[in-house]
Amino acid sequence: MSAAVSAAAPAKRSATSRKWARGDGPNPVDMHVGARVRLRRTLLGMTQEKLAKAIGLTFQQVQKYERGANRIGASRLHELSQVLDVPVSFFFDDLEGETGAAGHLQEEAPPPFEGDPMAKRETLQLVRAYYQIKSPAMRKRILDLTRSLAEEETDATA
Repeated sequence: MSAAVSAAAPAKRSATSRKWARGDGPNPVDMHVGARVRLRRTLLGMTQEKLAKAIGLTFQQVQKYERGANRIGASRLHELSQVLDVPVSFFFDDLEGETGAAGHLQEEAPPPFEGDPMAKRETLQLVRAYYQIKSPAMRKRILDLTRSLAEEETDATA
């Protein structure tokens, strides 16, 4: 890292960014991209083994990508976007505003997906089951019921 780059880096970094800067941990951007790979794979109900086979890797390599331990190259990211049926930009969604100029997560940024209901297994199971229902009318009725129950819960706690 050149002196000019390190001088331009924020004075205060998160613990994750400091570890990465010392070489002790994965880059926060790589962790975010890996978490997005995991999210999409899980939403599709795809195992690490199935994803690995589709892109010609071992499941251990997919695990490393998902943890951010290994950086995903541009061509591999493009391949993942095709297999997971999302645009490449999907992997960077929700990253804007979380990183500083040097690509480090800002001190005030929460850990990736902390409290994010889309990262919970229960939510993913619910979404998969919902889309297994073939009838659009039945899905709409279930959505209406769920909204109604949520409103009652909100009203009861207010």
